[in-house]
Amino acid sequence: MGREAVSEDEGGAPEDTEIVQDVPIETLEERISHLEKELQYSAAEMSNMRQKAAKERSEAIRFGPSSLARKILPLIGNMERALNQSDGVDNLGFIEGVRMTLRGLRTALESEGVSHIESMGEKFDPTKMEAIAMIPSPEGVDSGTVVEVVEEGYMIHDRVLRASRVIVSESTEDE
Repeated sequence: MGREAVSEDEGGAPEDTEIVQDVPIETLEERISHLEKELQYSAAEMSNMRQKAAKERSEAIRFGPSSLARKILPLIGNMERALNQSDGVDNLGFIEGVRMTLRGLRTALESEGVSHIESMGEKFDPTKMEAIAMIPSPEGVDSGTVVEVVEEGYMIHDRVLRASRVIVSESTEDE
């Protein structure tokens, strides 16, 4: 290969500049093609990384309250049990204060996307419930139905935060 004249229009070398090349054009074209592909792959990889980072940021914001909610849920359960045991207690002001506190906690959790899992009377759902016992089906209750909730379950958006702990009915052999 000899000498070739190269002309550049915008911002390059003047038109009369000559460059001496000792490398075959096919080799240079292959190298350019390879570098263009690498550039495309790098650009695609950067785009994918940006999308992944944005998704992770979004997930962190959406599910960030999970840790705090997990710590608060047992307190709510204890307050509910205390209210259920308060029948006959004369201190109505104290009981009403506990009810108001409980409502405030529930409202705060709901504002962060935490919701109660409805379990009582529902068909057992192993993705949201944990069966801790099975009892024979009472009259008029289908097998596999939740007949008692031992511990309430909660979700944060579409994820189970704490599964409901339930007692499920089962059919007896002589039915």
